[in-house]
Amino acid sequence: MTRIDFYTGVDSQARTIAQLCLKALTQDMPVVVLTTSPADAEQIDTALWAHPATGFIPHVRAPHRLAAVTPVVIGHSLADLEGDGLLINLQREVPELFSRFRRVAEIVSTDDDATQAGRTRYRFYRDRGYELGWHDLREKRA
Repeated sequence: MTRIDFYTGVDSQARTIAQLCLKALTQDMPVVVLTTSPADAEQIDTALWAHPATGFIPHVRAPHRLAAVTPVVIGHSLADLEGDGLLINLQREVPELFSRFRRVAEIVSTDDDATQAGRTRYRFYRDRGYELGWHDLREKRA
């Protein structure tokens, strides 16, 4: 069954995504980053070229001819994205095909709308019996 981890209090989406991607890559787990729009996908693509400052996260945007052999794929529709490792969800809703992944990382920023949407997604997963984890990133900054 899919394990879902919530990352709350996220002040830098790009840094959090880069950290999750790096951790998944050390475990040979492919990553799909599900964005809200093509413009959002473009921003994440650009950010992954700069994070981490001294490294490189191999990634492409879907649909790219090398998506099947690239560890991190960025897109805004799961129907266009292959993968079964880690899904990093940036959308406000529960992705329809999330259960095909071994892990889901739900990114919840600090604004009130994102927090409320995150709580709704949390209840959805909890009510269906999924294994849940919670990581408050505000504590790590303090």
